[in-house]
Amino acid sequence: MNKELSEKGKRDLLLINRALDTGDTRAYNELMRLYRDPLYFMLFGKVGNEDIAKDLTIEALGKAFKKLHLYVPNYVFSTWLFTIAKNNCIDYLRKRKLPTISIDKLMVNDKGEKQSFDLPSDSPNPEQLMVKKQRIQILRQIVEQLKPNYRTLVKLRYFKEFTYDEIATELDIPLGTVKAQQHRSREQLFKIMSGHKGKF
Repeated sequence: MNKELSEKGKRDLLLINRALDTGDTRAYNELMRLYRDPLYFMLFGKVGNEDIAKDLTIEALGKAFKKLHLYVPNYVFSTWLFTIAKNNCIDYLRKRKLPTISIDKLMVNDKGEKQSFDLPSDSPNPEQLMVKKQRIQILRQIVEQLKPNYRTLVKLRYFKEFTYDEIATELDIPLGTVKAQQHRSREQLFKIMSGHKGKF
């Protein structure tokens, strides 16, 4: 263990090792409980909207857990986690403010000739795919603790990345109902992530 880490850093590293070595759901839950609120308040300060901040918090934790095997304890876990959250937030804000350009379209050079261009592959290798699958499995176990109707909404929203309109179409329910149920399901998920027990 890195002797330069603070007590908090050592605590986090022990939880991370438990999560990675044995897939211990309690270790993931404890990491979520410790960092859910600080992440949320940081993100709320950037987007100014409670629901969006909660969405971004859940997304950031999900992305961090999928990449947990990449964390190295040269610096504290919270710094690494908040960097992921900030980058995810920046991506969200860019998508809202900037027009998108299709990379499938051909570029035109100075001579007016069409030319294609190659992008470096970001595709994960087989080992990364396996680890990602394990992380998703843990997140799914947490989602399974939700009530059935909320569980479906969360899966569509966070695993399949459906928009609210797409969820309304998929489930054949009004958009307002989707938003209301999504809000309640998010609250339930936050309670579970905070380590609350009992019936929600």
